[in-house]
Amino acid sequence: MSRNSSRRHNNDVDHERLSFIPLGGVGEIGKNMYVLEYGDEIIVIDSGLKFPDSELPGIDYIVPDISYLEQNRDKILAIIITHGHEDHVGGLPYVLPRLDVPLYGTQLTLGLIRNKLMDDIPMYHPDYHEIRAGDVIKIGSFTVRFIAVAHSIPDCVALSIETPLGRIVHTGDFKLDSTPVDGRVTDYGAFAEEGDKGVMLLCSDSTNAERKGFTPSERIISGTLDTLFRTYRTKRIIISSFASNVHRIQQVADVSARFNRKIAFLGRSMLRNVELARDTGYLKIDGKMIIQVEEIWKYSNNNLVVVTTGSQGEPFSGLVTMSRGENRAIELGEHDVVFLLASVIPGNEKLINNTINRLFALGCEVVYEKDRQIHVSGHASSEELKIMLNLTRPQYFLPVHGEYKHLVRHSQLAQEVGISPRNIFLMVNGDVLTFTRNAPPKKHGHVRAGAVIVDGQAAGSIKSEVLKERREISEDGVIAVAVAVDDKGNLLAPPAIETQGVFISEDSRDIFKELYAVAEQAVQELAGRRANPDAIRNTLGTRVRDVLRKRNSSFAVVMPIVSVKPRDDSNIYEKEFF
Repeated sequence: MSRNSSRRHNNDVDHERLSFIPLGGVGEIGKNMYVLEYGDEIIVIDSGLKFPDSELPGIDYIVPDISYLEQNRDKILAIIITHGHEDHVGGLPYVLPRLDVPLYGTQLTLGLIRNKLMDDIPMYHPDYHEIRAGDVIKIGSFTVRFIAVAHSIPDCVALSIETPLGRIVHTGDFKLDSTPVDGRVTDYGAFAEEGDKGVMLLCSDSTNAERKGFTPSERIISGTLDTLFRTYRTKRIIISSFASNVHRIQQVADVSARFNRKIAFLGRSMLRNVELARDTGYLKIDGKMIIQVEEIWKYSNNNLVVVTTGSQGEPFSGLVTMSRGENRAIELGEHDVVFLLASVIPGNEKLINNTINRLFALGCEVVYEKDRQIHVSGHASSEELKIMLNLTRPQYFLPVHGEYKHLVRHSQLAQEVGISPRNIFLMVNGDVLTFTRNAPPKKHGHVRAGAVIVDGQAAGSIKSEVLKERREISEDGVIAVAVAVDDKGNLLAPPAIETQGVFISEDSRDIFKELYAVAEQAVQELAGRRANPDAIRNTLGTRVRDVLRKRNSSFAVVMPIVSVKPRDDSNIYEKEFF
């Protein structure tokens, strides 16, 4: 804490300027990251990821562009995490080592982060600071109060941040669930207290701004599960849910106990999160109920529940490997019923539908329909959002966490409760909302705030040429044309041609004869002088593309490969390898 309390300020203009900058999470669902900057001090709220859609083939996930934070690394005092969902913590393996700043979060949230970082960057050791709802801590010029909120994962907090220019309340993800599974309700009183003190700016979750009324309580899932367990009393039950949804897992465990069924957990993240939640007291399951997946053969179908990952059709998740018949311990069939206890993340529809189709093909019964009440949102609907606005009574309002249509609808709700349109700010990632003394706030400038794609250990721009190439190859296939020439550019052997994923019309023999001919001709035209591999590649590519488009209407990716044999290669291997 000494780093936070010892910083001195310069009495300059910047010192009296407070800026709120979204780097992610505004105009989109996912990769939440918000920056609060005062003078030479910055705190960051959340560091999430977003899952790719079909336009980003092979990409693991997307995180915010943190160029602005890297340029101002010396100003950053801390990253504060509101809760443990991937869209709020998933970017940390990419972000945290680059910034190397203290990390604040609740017990369960930090536990989930530890598990994630141990997998992804085991040699990095963050500076963790555990907090609890109700705590008030000082970080530089910022005094942060942590407020309990109900959501679809335990131990979530909202933030009330007192700054030298006014109080900012950031709700994080929340809903006003009066009967949460763990009994930890949203702290209405704390929000009202902050409203009584005076809230300069409210930043509030907009995900369900389009939904009328109130979001149902998570507890209704218990009733749904009870009905399903009775309906499928003789079948083995397979339940797929988010590994982080501890409330949902608790309800499954409670219903399983009532129906005298053993539980087996499948999937690495599921096993680790269940172990963590049980160790920290957020998940209460009698150890006698839990069995190892390898032991399920000992029990009859009507005595078993398998809880697994894969509700979003993730390729290597437990449910997907079972649907493909690739799981060693579990073979699905007519004796199984599968419950998908999760909503569809936009972009995952095809993966989920493919999984459901494979499950039906195996003979399983699959319960996934919305009308079966198998999922409840963790986000506040319109009436709850209006209650939050009335509790805090902010002078200014900034809707966050949602697509642009959600932000617009939320701004309209704010106007309904009496906030003037000129005091409401609709922003995009990178916009800078600036507060100064004795003047109304205004959007002032823009910082770099794009998206970074992560593929394995590599990261790059979402406009990368690699992605363009992947899309083209996935749509039209690739044709490789290889030639070997001497130092004068003369062919040493006939060209070689290979295709992958390219549809060739019925007269394929004639087309390939023409391809070989134009490839040979292209090389011969450039022969007789010093071989120029780049010129040969360009000419080869152009001639082959022309033939494919003219004869086959194909836009396949053409990959020319040119090998040049040096004039004196008698000792080439000696030079290269010995």
